[in-house]
Amino acid sequence: MFRLEYLGLAAALLATAGCSSWQESLRTSDSVLGVITPYRVEVVQGNVVTKEQIALVKPGMNRAQVRNVLGSPLLADIFHADRWDYIFTIKRQGTEPQRRSVVLQFEGDLLKTVEAPDLPGEQEFVASISPIKTGKQPKLELTEEQRKALPAPSRPEAAPSAPEPAGATRSYPPLEAAK
Repeated sequence: MFRLEYLGLAAALLATAGCSSWQESLRTSDSVLGVITPYRVEVVQGNVVTKEQIALVKPGMNRAQVRNVLGSPLLADIFHADRWDYIFTIKRQGTEPQRRSVVLQFEGDLLKTVEAPDLPGEQEFVASISPIKTGKQPKLELTEEQRKALPAPSRPEAAPSAPEPAGATRSYPPLEAAK
């Protein structure tokens, strides 16, 4: 009897230890058993600046020309009037969060320096924010050989014309009186 009590106590301790680790994993995990994932709101802030856009910006350009190429800066501080910051952040479910910052320094009205990290090209950027694709893409076009191998479409038979109404013909009075 004494052994049975210890055995029951050991089983109860193991069961409660397992429950606590299960609850902890549920609290820290983003999914329940990897099947159900919570919805995460997509957060996109700032200006997307690509390698192609930065290539168009050259020192010596005036503020209006820079604004035409890159758009309005996200940050234009009144205390640092000669500095424009273009900052971009995105948090999208299924992709890594991204943050990029481009700093432009002006001297008077002319662009002096451009501080840009290694920016992606437009195609690279679109690929980096697209969610992970699974599966094979379907084939959308047939080759000439495959088209010729297809059976010819059958022509629908002419539909029979509508039967003439049966019954006596009626004579209706005119809608407007004759003048």
